[in-house]
Amino acid sequence: MGHDDDLPTLELAFPGPERDRGVAAILSGEKTALTGLLEIYEHAGEEVPAAGRRFSVLDSDGRAAVTIELVEVRVVPMKEIDDDFARAEGRGYSGVAQWRAAHEEFFRGEGVSEFLGHTAVVGDDTLVVAQRFRVVGPDAL
Repeated sequence: MGHDDDLPTLELAFPGPERDRGVAAILSGEKTALTGLLEIYEHAGEEVPAAGRRFSVLDSDGRAAVTIELVEVRVVPMKEIDDDFARAEGRGYSGVAQWRAAHEEFFRGEGVSEFLGHTAVVGDDTLVVAQRFRVVGPDAL
């Protein structure tokens, strides 16, 4: 298939413009962090990934676009996310207030609610999986 089938895949947001922007920001080097809602991992029965894990990031067509390696993973309450991390998300956030508004909206949104079977309760103490990563290259041919 032209890519490394051994790598777990990572999908940003949902297919469409939001995901396309995220993938482009990783490719440009602008995005070096991502955040997941801990409750999503728990609901999916997935373990929180450890630093050193590599993922094949998929585009909106479900094709491998880029391979990343996690360099730092922390499970922290939302209130502990700082401006530096918010900017590393590569969405053009000026700081943590914008980051938080966008993530609260996404975590409470339709797609996540549908997956969880209820609308997530999101606040200061909501645990998120804050991940920093580096690009290790396009997928191996």
